[in-house]
Amino acid sequence: MNQAATLKKWKENGSGTGRLRNGPVTASAPSTNPRVMCFSSGKGGVGKTSMVTNIGLAMAKLGKKVMILDADMGLANVDVILGLSPRYTIKHLFSGEKTLDEIMVRGPEGIQILPSGSGVPELVNLSEGEKLTLLSEMESVESPPDVMLIDTAAGIADNVLYFNIAAMQRVVVVTPEPTSITDAYALIKVLSARHQVKDFMILVNWVKNEQEARKVYKQLAAVADRFLGLLRLVYIGYVPRDPSISRAVRQQKPALELYPESKACVQFVKVAEKMLESEISNGDDGNIKFFWKQLLGI
Repeated sequence: MNQAATLKKWKENGSGTGRLRNGPVTASAPSTNPRVMCFSSGKGGVGKTSMVTNIGLAMAKLGKKVMILDADMGLANVDVILGLSPRYTIKHLFSGEKTLDEIMVRGPEGIQILPSGSGVPELVNLSEGEKLTLLSEMESVESPPDVMLIDTAAGIADNVLYFNIAAMQRVVVVTPEPTSITDAYALIKVLSARHQVKDFMILVNWVKNEQEARKVYKQLAAVADRFLGLLRLVYIGYVPRDPSISRAVRQQKPALELYPESKACVQFVKVAEKMLESEISNGDDGNIKFFWKQLLGI
């Protein structure tokens, strides 16, 4: 289905009530292979959080149950971009004050936001009891997500690496800026050399067109191939420079909700579809419970 037909079908279906490819349904079918996708970048300021929120919204409109974990320690802002005001964070879950359902915030199209606040850095230092509490809460969710998207901090801090190692699929967001490409390479290098992570999706932001995006991808892939050996860097798509993104951020709404036919939003939908269709190399690793066990070292 081409993009114009997709958008038309989207409007006919209404507010994310069904899968765009197969017509409207009342609920998404159970996922046989839930996915955990981690979004990272070598440097900050590349539009990563906007990518996560809009791609998550596109997936929800495509009929998937989506959860977003805001894992940017100290600078969590998924809720800001979506105009939400969470009263509690994951820290209240660890302390036993609140349940997972009580800290979860509902966003547009039913997206579940798991706010982290200052609690994320503690994930790797939890007691055994706290780890079991988190796992128990995750298992007790009545309607588990089909997809969990993780918005990490920029750079190569320990907790960024932990999330990437535990997740099944890793998306590296990069722009044409030389510093962005260099720092993206550094992130890939650390994950590959120290932690034997070999599969990455490359998502290019803030370009004029796909030709420029593929040029950026080829630059990054060429350097990685030359110095890091056997890696699998997959070009997953691009998002062009578009004033609708900054306007949406100022309005604290997803661009996809306000300007669904803008150039950037057309690409958000394409990228979401491509990601959902992508193959997972190690089947069980995509499971959300498996992700938490990996992250928590259980």
